[in-house]
Amino acid sequence: MRWLLILLVVLLVGLQMRLWVGEGSLAHRAELDGQLERQIEKNRQLKQRNDLIAQEVESLKNNLDSIEEKARKDLGMIKQGEIFYLVIDRDDNVLGGHANATSEADTQ
Repeated sequence: MRWLLILLVVLLVGLQMRLWVGEGSLAHRAELDGQLERQIEKNRQLKQRNDLIAQEVESLKNNLDSIEEKARKDLGMIKQGEIFYLVIDRDDNVLGGHANATSEADTQ
């Protein structure tokens, strides 16, 4: 009888250890739940991005104005007969302070 009691206590301690520590424990499950929530959020963001890309593709398939806009924006294309003007902003923020360096060198 005494050996049975000792065996049952050891078995109970072993099961409790598995419940509180190690793989399959409550802490491990909480960590997996957190990973699942992060993955669900990431999947939601990627689905939104994919929906936007699908809309853009559909627009490019069906709308010639979209194709023209994309060609102008991404490829720098212009229509025949148009004149292209490139306007350069001399603001220090845009040039990163290089305009001041040249102007100071000119004054010395």
